[in-house]
Amino acid sequence: MKRVIILGSTGSIGEQALDVIRANPAKFQIAGLVAGTNAERVAEQAEEFNVEHTALGADGAVQIIEDVEADVVLNGITGSVGLAPTIAALKAGRTLALANKESLIVGGDLVRELAAPGQIVPVDSEHSAIAQALRSGTAGEVRRLVLTASGGPFRGRTRAELEHVTPAQALAHPTWNMGRVVTTNSATLVNKGLEVIEAHLLFDVSYGNIDVVVHPQSIVHSMVEFIDGSTIAQASPPDMRLPIALGLTWPERLGGVGAPIDWTKATSWDFEPLDSEAFPAVDVAKEVGRARKTFPAVFNAANEEAVDAFHDGRIGFTDIVDIIRAVLEVHEAPAQLTLESLAEAERWARERAQLVIAARAR
Repeated sequence: MKRVIILGSTGSIGEQALDVIRANPAKFQIAGLVAGTNAERVAEQAEEFNVEHTALGADGAVQIIEDVEADVVLNGITGSVGLAPTIAALKAGRTLALANKESLIVGGDLVRELAAPGQIVPVDSEHSAIAQALRSGTAGEVRRLVLTASGGPFRGRTRAELEHVTPAQALAHPTWNMGRVVTTNSATLVNKGLEVIEAHLLFDVSYGNIDVVVHPQSIVHSMVEFIDGSTIAQASPPDMRLPIALGLTWPERLGGVGAPIDWTKATSWDFEPLDSEAFPAVDVAKEVGRARKTFPAVFNAANEEAVDAFHDGRIGFTDIVDIIRAVLEVHEAPAQLTLESLAEAERWARERAQLVIAARAR
Protein backbone atom coordinates (compact mmCIF):
# COMPACT_ATOMS: atom_id res chain seq x y z
CA MET A 1 0.00 0.00 0.00
CA LYS A 2 1.42 3.39 -1.03
CA ARG A 3 1.15 6.38 1.27
CA VAL A 4 0.31 9.48 -0.78
CA ILE A 5 0.38 13.20 -0.05
CA ILE A 6 -1.83 15.21 -2.42
CA LEU A 7 -1.02 18.87 -2.98
CA GLY A 8 -3.82 20.87 -4.56
CA SER A 9 -6.38 18.33 -3.39
CA THR A 10 -9.40 20.54 -4.08
CA GLY A 11 -8.39 21.36 -7.66
CA SER A 12 -9.04 19.37 -10.83
CA ILE A 13 -5.94 17.15 -10.52
CA GLY A 14 -6.47 16.59 -6.82
CA GLU A 15 -10.14 15.65 -7.13
CA GLN A 16 -9.39 13.21 -9.95
CA ALA A 17 -6.56 11.70 -7.90
CA LEU A 18 -9.07 11.10 -5.13
CA ASP A 19 -11.30 9.33 -7.69
CA VAL A 20 -8.41 6.97 -8.49
CA ILE A 21 -7.70 6.32 -4.80
CA ARG A 22 -11.40 5.94 -3.98
CA ALA A 23 -11.64 3.19 -6.61
CA ASN A 24 -8.51 1.41 -5.28
CA PRO A 25 -8.71 1.53 -1.46
CA ALA A 26 -6.40 -1.48 -1.05
CA LYS A 27 -3.62 0.20 -3.05
CA PHE A 28 -3.36 3.60 -1.37
CA GLN A 29 -3.49 5.41 1.93
CA ILE A 30 -3.70 9.20 1.93
CA ALA A 31 -1.06 10.54 4.31
CA GLY A 32 -1.77 14.23 3.81
CA LEU A 33 -3.97 16.69 1.95
CA VAL A 34 -3.08 20.27 1.05
CA ALA A 35 -5.36 22.84 -0.60
CA GLY A 36 -4.87 26.44 -1.62
CA THR A 37 -7.66 28.24 0.23
CA ASN A 38 -10.66 25.88 0.21
CA ALA A 39 -10.59 24.82 3.85
CA GLU A 40 -14.17 23.53 3.80
CA ARG A 41 -13.58 21.12 0.91
CA VAL A 42 -10.26 19.80 2.25
CA ALA A 43 -11.98 19.11 5.59
CA GLU A 44 -14.64 17.08 3.76
CA GLN A 45 -11.92 15.12 1.94
CA ALA A 46 -10.05 14.47 5.17
CA GLU A 47 -13.19 13.14 6.81
CA GLU A 48 -14.00 10.82 3.89
CA PHE A 49 -10.49 9.35 3.68
CA ASN A 50 -9.68 9.50 7.40
CA VAL A 51 -6.70 11.81 6.87
CA GLU A 52 -5.04 13.25 9.96
CA HIS A 53 -2.69 15.75 8.31
CA THR A 54 -4.10 18.67 6.29
CA ALA A 55 -2.87 22.16 5.47
CA LEU A 56 -3.47 25.23 3.34
CA GLY A 57 -0.93 26.93 1.08
CA ALA A 58 2.58 26.22 -0.13
CA ASP A 59 4.16 26.66 3.31
CA GLY A 60 1.70 24.14 4.73
CA ALA A 61 2.58 21.76 1.90
CA VAL A 62 6.29 21.96 2.71
CA GLN A 63 5.60 21.31 6.39
CA ILE A 64 3.51 18.22 5.69
CA ILE A 65 6.10 16.84 3.25
CA GLU A 66 8.83 17.26 5.86
CA ASP A 67 6.83 15.90 8.80
CA VAL A 68 4.65 13.13 7.35
CA GLU A 69 5.97 9.81 6.06
CA ALA A 70 4.89 9.11 2.48
CA ASP A 71 5.94 7.21 -0.63
CA VAL A 72 4.54 9.59 -3.25
CA VAL A 73 3.86 13.32 -3.31
CA LEU A 74 1.40 14.35 -6.04
CA ASN A 75 2.02 18.03 -6.75
CA GLY A 76 -1.16 19.33 -8.34
CA ILE A 77 -0.68 22.97 -7.28
CA THR A 78 -1.07 25.56 -10.03
CA GLY A 79 1.71 28.07 -10.68
CA SER A 80 5.28 28.67 -9.59
CA VAL A 81 4.18 28.66 -5.94
CA GLY A 82 4.54 24.89 -6.31
CA LEU A 83 8.35 25.16 -6.51
CA ALA A 84 9.04 25.03 -2.76
CA PRO A 85 6.90 21.86 -2.28
CA THR A 86 8.60 20.24 -5.30
CA ILE A 87 12.03 20.90 -3.79
CA ALA A 88 10.85 19.65 -0.38
CA ALA A 89 9.54 16.40 -1.88
CA LEU A 90 12.79 15.75 -3.73
CA LYS A 91 14.93 16.51 -0.66
CA ALA A 92 12.75 14.17 1.41
CA GLY A 93 13.36 11.36 -1.08
CA ARG A 94 9.71 10.99 -2.06
CA THR A 95 8.63 9.98 -5.54
CA LEU A 96 7.30 13.20 -7.07
CA ALA A 97 4.23 12.76 -9.27
CA LEU A 98 4.48 16.11 -11.01
CA ALA A 99 1.42 17.87 -12.37
CA ASN A 100 2.79 21.30 -11.38
CA LYS A 101 4.89 21.88 -14.50
CA GLU A 102 5.76 25.44 -13.47
CA SER A 103 7.93 24.27 -10.57
CA LEU A 104 10.18 22.27 -12.90
CA ILE A 105 10.21 24.94 -15.59
CA VAL A 106 10.96 27.79 -13.19
CA GLY A 107 13.31 25.75 -11.01
CA GLY A 108 15.14 24.31 -14.00
CA ASP A 109 18.59 23.06 -13.12
CA LEU A 110 17.96 23.56 -9.40
CA VAL A 111 15.22 20.94 -9.53
CA ARG A 112 17.09 18.60 -11.90
CA GLU A 113 20.17 18.59 -9.66
CA LEU A 114 18.06 17.51 -6.67
CA ALA A 115 16.18 14.73 -8.45
CA ALA A 116 17.47 11.19 -8.38
CA PRO A 117 17.01 9.13 -11.58
CA GLY A 118 13.34 8.24 -11.90
CA GLN A 119 12.30 10.30 -8.87
CA ILE A 120 10.12 12.66 -10.94
CA VAL A 121 7.18 10.98 -12.66
CA PRO A 122 5.28 13.30 -15.04
CA VAL A 123 1.52 13.61 -14.68
CA ASP A 124 0.80 15.98 -17.58
CA SER A 125 -0.88 13.77 -20.17
CA GLU A 126 1.68 14.68 -22.86
CA HIS A 127 4.71 13.88 -20.72
CA SER A 128 3.14 10.76 -19.31
CA ALA A 129 2.59 9.65 -22.91
CA ILE A 130 6.23 10.33 -23.78
CA ALA A 131 7.43 8.47 -20.68
CA GLN A 132 5.35 5.48 -21.73
CA ALA A 133 6.55 5.60 -25.34
CA LEU A 134 10.19 5.94 -24.29
CA ARG A 135 10.04 2.47 -22.79
CA SER A 136 10.10 1.19 -26.38
CA GLY A 137 13.76 2.11 -26.89
CA THR A 138 16.96 3.45 -25.38
CA ALA A 139 17.86 7.11 -25.02
CA GLY A 140 20.34 6.82 -27.88
CA GLU A 141 17.60 5.53 -30.19
CA VAL A 142 15.37 8.60 -29.77
CA ARG A 143 15.28 11.03 -32.70
CA ARG A 144 12.42 13.34 -31.79
CA LEU A 145 9.65 14.03 -29.27
CA VAL A 146 6.31 15.13 -30.71
CA LEU A 147 3.91 16.82 -28.30
CA THR A 148 0.30 16.97 -29.39
CA ALA A 149 -1.86 20.06 -28.83
CA SER A 150 -5.63 20.19 -29.10
CA GLY A 151 -5.35 23.65 -30.63
CA GLY A 152 -7.71 25.03 -28.00
CA PRO A 153 -10.92 26.91 -28.81
CA PHE A 154 -9.29 29.05 -31.54
CA ARG A 155 -7.72 26.41 -33.74
CA GLY A 156 -7.61 27.55 -37.36
CA ARG A 157 -8.01 31.25 -36.65
CA THR A 158 -5.56 33.84 -37.94
CA ARG A 159 -3.84 36.35 -35.70
CA ALA A 160 -6.16 39.08 -36.97
CA GLU A 161 -9.18 36.95 -36.04
CA LEU A 162 -7.79 36.45 -32.53
CA GLU A 163 -7.48 40.13 -31.69
CA HIS A 164 -11.06 40.53 -30.49
CA VAL A 165 -11.84 37.19 -28.81
CA THR A 166 -13.32 37.42 -25.32
CA PRO A 167 -12.29 35.86 -22.02
CA ALA A 168 -15.42 33.71 -22.07
CA GLN A 169 -14.46 32.36 -25.50
CA ALA A 170 -10.91 31.65 -24.29
CA LEU A 171 -12.28 29.57 -21.43
CA ALA A 172 -14.47 27.42 -23.71
CA HIS A 173 -11.93 24.62 -24.21
CA PRO A 174 -13.25 21.88 -26.51
CA THR A 175 -11.70 18.95 -24.62
CA TRP A 176 -10.38 19.60 -21.13
CA ASN A 177 -11.97 21.10 -18.01
CA MET A 178 -9.24 23.15 -16.32
CA GLY A 179 -8.81 26.29 -14.22
CA ARG A 180 -8.76 29.84 -15.60
CA VAL A 181 -5.01 30.22 -16.02
CA VAL A 182 -4.35 26.79 -17.54
CA THR A 183 -7.37 27.03 -19.86
CA THR A 184 -6.28 30.46 -21.08
CA ASN A 185 -2.74 29.15 -21.52
CA SER A 186 -4.15 26.38 -23.67
CA ALA A 187 -5.96 28.93 -25.83
CA THR A 188 -2.77 30.99 -26.36
CA LEU A 189 -0.63 27.81 -26.56
CA VAL A 190 1.57 29.22 -23.79
CA ASN A 191 0.75 25.97 -22.02
CA LYS A 192 2.25 24.01 -24.91
CA GLY A 193 5.32 26.23 -24.81
CA LEU A 194 5.72 25.45 -21.11
CA GLU A 195 5.31 21.76 -21.91
CA VAL A 196 8.11 21.92 -24.48
CA ILE A 197 10.44 23.29 -21.79
CA GLU A 198 9.19 20.62 -19.39
CA ALA A 199 9.85 17.88 -21.97
CA HIS A 200 13.42 19.08 -22.45
CA LEU A 201 14.05 19.12 -18.70
CA LEU A 202 12.42 15.75 -18.06
CA PHE A 203 13.83 13.78 -20.96
CA ASP A 204 17.03 15.67 -21.85
CA VAL A 205 16.15 16.00 -25.56
CA SER A 206 17.34 19.16 -27.35
CA TYR A 207 14.81 21.83 -28.28
CA GLY A 208 15.58 21.30 -31.96
CA ASN A 209 14.27 17.75 -31.58
CA ILE A 210 11.00 18.62 -29.82
CA ASP A 211 8.05 19.41 -32.09
CA VAL A 212 4.41 20.33 -31.55
CA VAL A 213 1.59 19.08 -33.75
CA VAL A 214 -2.09 20.02 -33.49
CA HIS A 215 -4.38 17.05 -32.87
CA PRO A 216 -7.90 18.30 -32.09
CA GLN A 217 -9.33 14.94 -30.99
CA SER A 218 -6.88 14.73 -28.04
CA ILE A 219 -6.68 10.94 -28.34
CA VAL A 220 -2.98 10.66 -29.15
CA HIS A 221 -1.37 12.38 -26.19
CA SER A 222 2.16 12.54 -27.59
CA MET A 223 4.66 10.52 -29.61
CA VAL A 224 8.30 9.49 -29.74
CA GLU A 225 10.08 9.11 -33.07
CA PHE A 226 13.03 6.71 -33.11
CA ILE A 227 16.12 6.68 -35.32
CA ASP A 228 14.86 3.76 -37.44
CA GLY A 229 11.82 5.78 -38.57
CA SER A 230 9.37 4.20 -36.15
CA THR A 231 7.01 6.41 -34.16
CA ILE A 232 5.45 5.16 -30.93
CA ALA A 233 2.26 6.95 -29.85
CA GLN A 234 0.26 6.67 -26.62
CA ALA A 235 -3.47 6.88 -27.27
CA SER A 236 -6.49 6.92 -24.95
CA PRO A 237 -9.69 8.92 -24.55
CA PRO A 238 -9.00 12.26 -22.82
CA ASP A 239 -9.18 11.41 -19.11
CA MET A 240 -6.58 12.77 -16.68
CA ARG A 241 -7.18 9.92 -14.26
CA LEU A 242 -5.00 7.68 -16.44
CA PRO A 243 -1.78 9.75 -16.19
CA ILE A 244 -2.58 10.53 -12.54
CA ALA A 245 -2.83 6.82 -11.75
CA LEU A 246 0.44 6.15 -13.54
CA GLY A 247 2.04 8.96 -11.57
CA LEU A 248 1.01 7.27 -8.34
CA THR A 249 2.05 3.72 -9.31
CA TRP A 250 4.79 4.14 -11.97
CA PRO A 251 5.93 1.98 -13.67
CA GLU A 252 3.03 -0.31 -12.79
CA ARG A 253 -0.49 0.16 -14.13
CA LEU A 254 -3.81 0.03 -12.30
CA GLY A 255 -6.71 -1.85 -13.83
CA GLY A 256 -9.88 -0.13 -14.93
CA VAL A 257 -8.72 3.47 -14.50
CA GLY A 258 -10.28 4.77 -17.71
CA ALA A 259 -12.39 3.58 -20.61
CA PRO A 260 -10.31 2.36 -23.57
CA ILE A 261 -10.80 3.43 -27.17
CA ASP A 262 -13.79 1.73 -28.79
CA TRP A 263 -12.22 0.18 -31.89
CA THR A 264 -15.61 -1.12 -33.13
CA LYS A 265 -16.62 2.40 -34.17
CA ALA A 266 -15.36 4.20 -37.25
CA THR A 267 -13.29 7.22 -36.37
CA SER A 268 -10.58 9.48 -37.77
CA TRP A 269 -7.75 11.42 -36.14
CA ASP A 270 -6.42 14.66 -37.58
CA PHE A 271 -2.91 16.08 -37.28
CA GLU A 272 -2.13 19.62 -38.40
CA PRO A 273 1.01 21.77 -38.34
CA LEU A 274 1.16 24.50 -35.73
CA ASP A 275 0.48 28.01 -37.04
CA SER A 276 3.38 29.86 -35.40
CA GLU A 277 2.25 33.25 -36.73
CA ALA A 278 -1.12 33.06 -35.01
CA PHE A 279 0.26 31.18 -31.98
CA PRO A 280 3.89 32.28 -31.41
CA ALA A 281 4.09 31.13 -27.79
CA VAL A 282 5.83 27.82 -28.57
CA ASP A 283 8.66 29.52 -30.47
CA VAL A 284 9.06 32.07 -27.66
CA ALA A 285 9.18 29.27 -25.10
CA LYS A 286 11.93 27.45 -27.00
CA GLU A 287 14.03 30.63 -27.00
CA VAL A 288 13.41 30.98 -23.27
CA GLY A 289 14.30 27.35 -22.64
CA ARG A 290 17.59 27.70 -24.49
CA ALA A 291 18.41 30.86 -22.51
CA ARG A 292 17.84 28.97 -19.22
CA LYS A 293 18.72 30.72 -15.92
CA THR A 294 15.83 32.96 -14.81
CA PHE A 295 14.28 33.42 -18.27
CA PRO A 296 11.67 30.62 -17.81
CA ALA A 297 10.64 32.19 -14.49
CA VAL A 298 10.21 35.56 -16.18
CA PHE A 299 8.22 33.96 -19.03
CA ASN A 300 5.87 32.28 -16.56
CA ALA A 301 5.41 35.28 -14.27
CA ALA A 302 4.82 37.74 -17.12
CA ASN A 303 2.26 35.37 -18.59
CA GLU A 304 0.33 35.09 -15.33
CA GLU A 305 0.12 38.88 -15.06
CA ALA A 306 -0.98 39.19 -18.70
CA VAL A 307 -3.63 36.48 -18.31
CA ASP A 308 -5.12 38.32 -15.32
CA ALA A 309 -5.10 41.59 -17.28
CA PHE A 310 -6.87 39.89 -20.21
CA HIS A 311 -9.62 38.55 -17.98
CA ASP A 312 -9.96 41.97 -16.35
CA GLY A 313 -10.60 43.44 -19.80
CA ARG A 314 -7.47 45.61 -19.78
CA ILE A 315 -5.72 44.00 -22.76
CA GLY A 316 -6.63 41.89 -25.78
CA PHE A 317 -5.98 38.20 -26.33
CA THR A 318 -3.03 38.65 -28.70
CA ASP A 319 -1.46 41.12 -26.27
CA ILE A 320 -0.71 38.26 -23.85
CA VAL A 321 2.26 36.82 -25.76
CA ASP A 322 3.33 40.28 -26.95
CA ILE A 323 3.62 41.37 -23.31
CA ILE A 324 5.65 38.26 -22.45
CA ARG A 325 8.04 39.10 -25.30
CA ALA A 326 8.35 42.72 -24.22
CA VAL A 327 9.29 41.70 -20.68
CA LEU A 328 11.77 39.06 -21.85
CA GLU A 329 13.50 41.52 -24.19
CA VAL A 330 14.71 43.67 -21.30
CA HIS A 331 15.42 40.94 -18.76
CA GLU A 332 18.99 40.56 -17.57
CA ALA A 333 19.60 37.19 -15.93
CA PRO A 334 21.85 36.94 -12.88
CA ALA A 335 25.11 35.03 -13.11
CA GLN A 336 23.95 32.35 -10.68
CA LEU A 337 20.62 30.54 -10.39
CA THR A 338 19.39 30.36 -6.80
CA LEU A 339 16.00 30.34 -5.09
CA GLU A 340 16.62 33.96 -4.18
CA SER A 341 17.49 34.99 -7.75
CA LEU A 342 14.41 33.15 -9.03
CA ALA A 343 12.17 34.97 -6.55
CA GLU A 344 13.70 38.31 -7.49
CA ALA A 345 13.31 37.59 -11.22
CA GLU A 346 9.63 36.71 -10.73
CA ARG A 347 9.03 39.87 -8.70
CA TRP A 348 10.76 41.98 -11.37
CA ALA A 349 8.86 40.27 -14.19
CA ARG A 350 5.49 40.94 -12.57
CA GLU A 351 6.31 44.61 -12.02
CA ARG A 352 7.65 44.99 -15.55
CA ALA A 353 4.63 43.22 -17.01
CA GLN A 354 2.31 45.61 -15.17
CA LEU A 355 4.14 48.58 -16.70
CA VAL A 356 3.77 47.10 -20.19
CA ILE A 357 0.12 46.26 -19.53
CA ALA A 358 -0.58 49.80 -18.36
CA ALA A 359 0.93 51.17 -21.57
CA ARG A 360 -1.30 48.89 -23.66
CA ALA A 361 -4.44 49.10 -21.54
CA ARG A 362 -7.65 49.65 -23.43
